[in-house]
Amino acid sequence: MNDTPQRRAVRKYRQRLKNQGMARFEVFGLKADRHLIRSLARRIADQGPEARTIRDAVERSISGTTPKKGSILTALRRSPLVGADLDFGRSVAVGRKVDL
Repeated sequence: MNDTPQRRAVRKYRQRLKNQGMARFEVFGLKADRHLIRSLARRIADQGPEARTIRDAVERSISGTTPKKGSILTALRRSPLVGADLDFGRSVAVGRKVDL
């Protein structure tokens, strides 16, 4: 087997991606959508909250389902500020007098 430096580099690169949880796959689509598909794949490959939002939106769009009721309440209950005993009271201040 002829293991050239270029083949070794590609093999090592693909192994690094595999170790990061990435997978290589092929999709078929319209030629005009190539940029869209590649940019979408790049964006959802990130592990940040923006990637999760995009993944959820695409998933909802493809499945045709709507978000379950009460999801805002569930998110608020998971908030780190639950039980922080915050005071949201405002002080009452008299405004200034203006001559009209």
